[in-house]
Amino acid sequence: MTVSTRVDLALLGIRGTPPVNRTGGAGPTDDGHLLIDGLNAAVPRNPLSPFEFDGDRVLYDGVDTGVQVESIGRPRFYDLTTDDGTPFEKIARLHGANVLATTVVQTCIRYSEDQRCRFCSIEESLRSGSTVAVKRPDDLAAVARAAVDLDGVTQMVMTTGTSAGKDRGAKHLARCVRAVKAAVPDLPIQVQCEPPADLSTITDLREAGADAIGIHVESLDDNVRRHWMPGKSSVSLDEYRAAWAEAVRVFGRNQVSTYLLVGLGENIDDMIAGAKELADVGVYPFIVPFRPHAGTLAVDVDHARAPAPADVEKVSREVAAHLQLIGMTGSDQRAGCAACGACSVLPNVGG
Repeated sequence: MTVSTRVDLALLGIRGTPPVNRTGGAGPTDDGHLLIDGLNAAVPRNPLSPFEFDGDRVLYDGVDTGVQVESIGRPRFYDLTTDDGTPFEKIARLHGANVLATTVVQTCIRYSEDQRCRFCSIEESLRSGSTVAVKRPDDLAAVARAAVDLDGVTQMVMTTGTSAGKDRGAKHLARCVRAVKAAVPDLPIQVQCEPPADLSTITDLREAGADAIGIHVESLDDNVRRHWMPGKSSVSLDEYRAAWAEAVRVFGRNQVSTYLLVGLGENIDDMIAGAKELADVGVYPFIVPFRPHAGTLAVDVDHARAPAPADVEKVSREVAAHLQLIGMTGSDQRAGCAACGACSVLPNVGG
């Protein structure tokens, strides 16, 4: 598969619904999960796409593209429930072929229309009834144990909506990590949160058992941040830099990552330069194309569109080249979005 085809799939998506899929929630969503050329791929589900997944092949306007694609079966742990009858599927989901992912608190203090990130739909999956508001540590431990035993899960990602406390949600993350590690000691876990006001919280997460951390800024341009993330942009870039530096000290080089979204209006040359600077200080810049999906202000209000394919390919190639130069790859992360790689083109270009 050519890189340009992988970029087109990331932007145009597919018609059809693979067995493992997701609608609404935190992060990139409205996708189907496949293995493409052996790599995890979270591909948007788009009824207008010229690409179609027919269960075995990816077709373009009805013609077999020749792309090597493999469907991921519905995980067996989805058939289980907690003691109170909550389906395991509502507590954590399979991402890609081997990643267990959960949002431990499905609400966010920044979700009012004047504050929320315009690409985010974290509370929409809660409103639809496909998840629960707060995941209990013991329930997450049970799900993780089952996902490892029944479906061969090899890593876990825990993110959270932002809370009103100084920890910004990290304390509950730490409780959840401890419970899962007690049940499945060898399962690598990445935690994701905003920069906590008290940086010692980062050490608390590491001591709880977290193996990696994502502190996601999405853009390094303050004008872009103020438009797309009016609430989150109140946390300054200096606070992000301080949190990244402390996280690298605590977790180590290339066990810290941040999302950078292509297509929010940031100058792509500036994005590339910023990504290289992050990599040089030990933070993996996870390059992801902005994904328009229903339930977000970007689509429902702004009618925003996906970025230009050439921009996505340029940023991905140039950042990947720098990552190769300094010996940093997503696959070397113990757990997390970069280790999975499904939402990015970076794994396809050597990043």
